[in-house]
Amino acid sequence: MGRKPEKTSGRMRALKNILVTGGSGFIGCNFIRFLLEKAERFSGRVVNLDALTYAGSNISLAGIEEKYGPAALGLSARYFFEHGDICDRAFAESLFLKYEIDTVVHFAAESHVDRSIYGPEAFIKTNVTGTFTLLDVARNAWADGEGIREDALFHHVSTDEVYGSLGGTGRFTEGTAYDPRSPYSASKAAGDHLAMAYSHTYGLPVTLSNCSNNYGPCQFPEKLIPLMILNILEGKPLPVYGDGKNIRDWLYVEDHNSAVWSIMRNGPAGEKYNIGGENEWENIRLLDALIDITAAKAKLDPAKIRDTVTYVKDRPGHDRRYAIDCSKIKSELGWKRSVDFEEGLSCTVDWYLENTEWVESIRSGEYRSWIRRNYGGR
Repeated sequence: MGRKPEKTSGRMRALKNILVTGGSGFIGCNFIRFLLEKAERFSGRVVNLDALTYAGSNISLAGIEEKYGPAALGLSARYFFEHGDICDRAFAESLFLKYEIDTVVHFAAESHVDRSIYGPEAFIKTNVTGTFTLLDVARNAWADGEGIREDALFHHVSTDEVYGSLGGTGRFTEGTAYDPRSPYSASKAAGDHLAMAYSHTYGLPVTLSNCSNNYGPCQFPEKLIPLMILNILEGKPLPVYGDGKNIRDWLYVEDHNSAVWSIMRNGPAGEKYNIGGENEWENIRLLDALIDITAAKAKLDPAKIRDTVTYVKDRPGHDRRYAIDCSKIKSELGWKRSVDFEEGLSCTVDWYLENTEWVESIRSGEYRSWIRRNYGGR
């Protein structure tokens, strides 16, 4: 039995060797860039563990290996890529030993609700078994003679979808009861509970964050914002679930990553924080804004684009509204978002316009095969 981790608020952690799981995916690749190029007081090493499934690609980290990897810096290298599965216990154990890992930030997850409805088994394997494997490997690797070393940290990244659906008012707080509605959110909820159980049972230094919908560069094109941007540019229909009035709280990915870093540096072990953009939009209003921005930048006719909007049958278990109360992280850690939604959308559209090679590369292979099987092709 371990001891309960000491509260560390007010004392910055000295994080040296950070294992980033899922570092070649959307949020993970942006976090690695943030760590190496923007994070204050971090001069340590980053190890990216990624299985490179259809949604992850090292082209999203173009330039990082060349600038920070062993070929560039030799023994002083700060970035290392390891191809592997988080469910592979022996491989994870070898990484903890090889790189003297003292910090884990766990992004790796199957994350698309539609795909969880078609094939839930992969979500249970990655989001539940994979999370358990990493927690248990960390518990053993960080064991000392009295319990678990307190200078280490396991930060688990989760979603607001674990809370279920809101009505027309109110926001999710850290104390909101879990009520997941899809195989995806249920698998993430299970991972959250495992992480906090390892904190309480073994004294593993754990922090946890639940974020609202992220958007920004390198987001996989199955997600709403990049899907709509690319469909607009390619003259394809713009499918909208139900009546289009489902509401989401949107958070620019760099703001999310700065919040995660604040928690990792200063958040007390055993605590969880909600991270939100305080930025609620109905899906149809969001699409309307995207049409205007993309049409203006690509010199297209917005009226013709709006003619392609198609309302489709709502997906099973589609939550009506999410909204995050992020007052805890703001008051306790001094974090606040820095990118407003209009600015973030404009930057995101620019990125997809300027990175067509990334789009074509990321949409090839396994993803395209999955789309054909389930949606009849693209």
